[in-house]
Amino acid sequence: MLASEHWPALPYEQWRATLDTLHAHTQVLGKLSAALAPPEPQLQHAALRLTARGWETQPLPAPDGSGTLVVVLDLHAHEAGVEHSLGRRHRIALGPSRPVGEVTREVLAAVRDVAGPVTIDPRPQETPWTTPLDEDEEHATYDPDHVGSYFAAAVRASLALAEVRAPYRGRSTPVNAWWGSFDLAVNLFSGLPADPPSGDFIMRNAMDAQEVAVGWWPGDERYPRAAFYGYAHPAPPGYQDARLEPPGARWEADLGEFVLDWEDVRGHEDPHRAAVSFARSVIRHSCAACDWEPALAASVDGVPPPVT
Repeated sequence: MLASEHWPALPYEQWRATLDTLHAHTQVLGKLSAALAPPEPQLQHAALRLTARGWETQPLPAPDGSGTLVVVLDLHAHEAGVEHSLGRRHRIALGPSRPVGEVTREVLAAVRDVAGPVTIDPRPQETPWTTPLDEDEEHATYDPDHVGSYFAAAVRASLALAEVRAPYRGRSTPVNAWWGSFDLAVNLFSGLPADPPSGDFIMRNAMDAQEVAVGWWPGDERYPRAAFYGYAHPAPPGYQDARLEPPGARWEADLGEFVLDWEDVRGHEDPHRAAVSFARSVIRHSCAACDWEPALAASVDGVPPPVT
């Protein structure tokens, strides 16, 4: 089997309706995490995880004090699930043609049934639509084949990002699944504070530390192609003037980020190596341009090597 067959094509225009519906479903999980999890720096408590079955919350404290719950989008069974540490569980179908509002109301009812009262702000965040999640009748397209291709691609991207993060000896995040921007990302921190780029709630809390971020998204209206990306915050003058690896990597001025398109990765003889090479080259360049501690930068390349 060719390597690219494990890295499926993701033509944005062909699956954007399903993408938007799936994105909206992840927002419900994210809102629950934001409401129930103990607050962490850089809003880490609100992040989701990509697992072997789909998108999941971390274990969240049940509001009635009865234990923990996990809410999952099972992209194999095509169900939302609410699971309690005492064994109580609910399953809610994501399709066919089920509006986001209908699924949202059932998920929230299931959470309240197994874990007690909870309230979320149903307004979506970082999306081009504004209809509250529990009232959204517009987003109702859910094609299991498209979801399967997306999930296969996301898993490959997650594995590459996890490998890049693993040897870093400073503070870093796991591979986060972000429900606002619908991307996967790893953030590496220098240990120094930084001024947020704007005063809105997300920027003020998520970007108050010096960092390098590398990630992957499946495309959106701004950039209708799946791609890996990377950036530094704060970035010094001339930061964009770098030649990164592999061929195809470039600075995208409209995004303010370095990108490597998914199709360029798929076309490589070793797509995983291409993705890892891109992310590491972003980090090396960023650490040098932003004058990070040299030992932190070296650790990305395994110097000194992790204990084996």
